[in-house]
Amino acid sequence: MSDPKEPPVNTAAENENLANPTADVTPDTPEPAAAESADQQTDIIAEKDAEIADLKDKLLRAMAEVENMRRRAEREKQDAHTYAVSKFARDVLSVADNLRRAIEAVPETARASDEVMSILTGVELTEAELLNTMEKYQIRKVDPKGEKFDPNLHQAMFEIEDPSVAPGTVLQVVQTGFTIADRLLRPAMVGVSRGGQKQPETRIDEKV
Repeated sequence: MSDPKEPPVNTAAENENLANPTADVTPDTPEPAAAESADQQTDIIAEKDAEIADLKDKLLRAMAEVENMRRRAEREKQDAHTYAVSKFARDVLSVADNLRRAIEAVPETARASDEVMSILTGVELTEAELLNTMEKYQIRKVDPKGEKFDPNLHQAMFEIEDPSVAPGTVLQVVQTGFTIADRLLRPAMVGVSRGGQKQPETRIDEKV
């Protein structure tokens, strides 16, 4: 003979549901704290993105500054290499001037002498060798006779009346000039023409 089973005992909440089966069940809603946490995360991400953009901009600026410094240092190094001999070159110019004066001082009548010509040839060879050596260091002569006067390269010492040439033409070179690379080492001292022929004006025919 079996024992009878006891009926299940309901809790108070279950009894209330059983008593009111039509009661609305309210769905779960996110708590306000969770929404605020999401907004904070969005703000943090935006702030980090701004910091990253600022650091990237600073990095690019720093890289550009380093590149400019490298180029400037390279240019200064090249200039130092090119123009380091400028002071020495100015002192050597007087040697070149004296060699040229010695050559021009020999009169034509004396050139008929073998002894004089032998010495003169030696002086001319010495001058040529000196100019070739200077050329290796980008030191070049400025001998503008017959050219238009250029204030960047020439220094006018006097004017010469010559109607056969255009005004401002270099007619006489008192002392040759020299340049080193793209810089003026010494201007050429010259005499320029005054008056003379005017440059012809170019006219455009109005008739088609």
